[in-house]
Amino acid sequence: MLKGRLGLETARIPHADRHGLLWLSRGELGVVDGCLHFQRGRDTPTPTVDQIPHQSVSMILLGPGSSVTQDALRLLARHGTLMAAVGEDGVRSYTALPLLPDRSDVARRQAELWGNPRRRISVARHMYALRLGEVLPHRDLDTLRGIEGARVKNFYKLMAAKHGIRWEGRQYDRADPNAADLANQAINHAATAVQAAAALAVQSLAALPPLGFIHEDSGQSFVLDIADLFRDTVTLQIAFVAAERAEQVDETIDRLVRREAAAVFRKQQVIGGMIDRIKQVLRMEEVGNGAGDDRDS
Repeated sequence: MLKGRLGLETARIPHADRHGLLWLSRGELGVVDGCLHFQRGRDTPTPTVDQIPHQSVSMILLGPGSSVTQDALRLLARHGTLMAAVGEDGVRSYTALPLLPDRSDVARRQAELWGNPRRRISVARHMYALRLGEVLPHRDLDTLRGIEGARVKNFYKLMAAKHGIRWEGRQYDRADPNAADLANQAINHAATAVQAAAALAVQSLAALPPLGFIHEDSGQSFVLDIADLFRDTVTLQIAFVAAERAEQVDETIDRLVRREAAAVFRKQQVIGGMIDRIKQVLRMEEVGNGAGDDRDS
């Protein structure tokens, strides 16, 4: 490949400094003069072509009616930009182009902590301490989950009251997600967006998604662990702001959630914060400096 064929060889911007997600649909993602472009309406009298800032976004969500060229895939891989194929309005995820980081220290550290039952529960307690604001004395995961669940229920009520929304409890039917009220739908959409951000943070560090410390059964257990650390400060903030606006404007709740999520991700540097939090819960500062790993959270 010619030098510079698909951009500067050293043009890598850390995900902590990028601007979250970009959703595209009904067009072709390709490369023109070494830059990423998205062309819509190719067969119409007035096609449009937009240049995509692939080095400054973390993830491109490619919606229905879209295609992607091999050159575009190579360019995204070269600059560590994740791409996912998603459903209408970005509310379903079908497949994703993986990041290929050149490091294994985080994965090795995660496996080391996860593989030792005492250290695993220590990391879980640390995560709960970050979420609850205090270190609980309990060492049983079911007990910790119960305490956290009760506090979350109370936080739902407080958030609903703050935004003037009627709240009748958390409700979610996987078979019919649209059957829930607007607030619950907003929480579902916001959780999906935050989990996508957490997946990007996990992949950017080459951490191991299946090895969760609180979640256990999912192949994305560690992603869910990290997303939950941002439930109160990001997920629920996005959801209830969107639900409040839904009563004032004529827009679908998923669009309102996506717009609010994009603003919050950019303002709060959410993905960068998740990367820092992963390093914190895995105690990466101890790696290589001879510090002990056995202390409890």
